[in-house]
Amino acid sequence: MVKEKSHLNIVVIGHVNSGKSTTTGHLICLLGGVDRLAIERLEKEAAEMNKRSFKYAWVLDKLKAERERGNTIDITLSKFETTNYLCTVIDAPGHRDFIKNMIVPPRLTVLFSSLTRPLVVLSLVSPRMGRPVSMLSLLSLLE
Repeated sequence: MVKEKSHLNIVVIGHVNSGKSTTTGHLICLLGGVDRLAIERLEKEAAEMNKRSFKYAWVLDKLKAERERGNTIDITLSKFETTNYLCTVIDAPGHRDFIKNMIVPPRLTVLFSSLTRPLVVLSLVSPRMGRPVSMLSLLSLLE
């Protein structure tokens, strides 16, 4: 008998430009959630806009404005599988002007009612970049 996989929901939050979308997009690619042709297309598009380092972020950031600005504006859901889990990852905006897109109450109910694991991405490059307390405070809204 085949064991049914458990569901794991992950929300990725952190300061703007801390690498949330890039890290998450790369993880999804490594786990086979995006085919090689799609990655090659994203790589080409990123090169054409002189943003080569954004190819993995663009797995999730699909809006034209997101790609032009280099920031996630709205939440993005993506699914992938591991050996034991069916995962849904929610990439959330980090820019203060767009955090409201994550914390609108009806969305909280739909997206985070079954939240299992938060993933907070913090910058280790600069102690001034990021607000760990602010990001952790956001998690309290999800309870």
